[in-house]
Amino acid sequence: MTLSNNQKRKMKSASRLYAVQALFQMEAAGLTVEAVTREFEDHRFGASYDEGEMFEGDIDMFRALMEKAVDHQAIIDQMTDRALVAKWPIARIDPTWRALFRAAGAELSLKDTPPKVVISEFVKIAEAFSSDGKEPKFVNAVLDHMAREAQPDAF
Repeated sequence: MTLSNNQKRKMKSASRLYAVQALFQMEAAGLTVEAVTREFEDHRFGASYDEGEMFEGDIDMFRALMEKAVDHQAIIDQMTDRALVAKWPIARIDPTWRALFRAAGAELSLKDTPPKVVISEFVKIAEAFSSDGKEPKFVNAVLDHMAREAQPDAF
């Protein structure tokens, strides 16, 4: 079966969301990347719940984001720290946003997707997790700074 471009886009978007959730879960529960990746691939990708059906994700993209986020966490966290104001180091921000910045930083570092697309996709995720509507603007500003550092030639 050949997938349409729209289906591929949805799968990539789902993989980004799953990466944010998995990175959050790793930190919250102290799980290894192998354990959380296996759990997501076995139980989340395309699963059906009372609330509805989960999208099928792009497993290769999910794995690449997870691997890069974990293997280069210190570098990504330093890039995030430089994008944050001095009074708010990454250790002080909400774990959800920390996970989001790590997943986005991983994708920016992979350099497979234009930075503007990465920013847009992760701002959409921020909108889904936002409680007051201010977080997406904050996420956009931080990701823009990170993207300019990770891929200066793209700007």
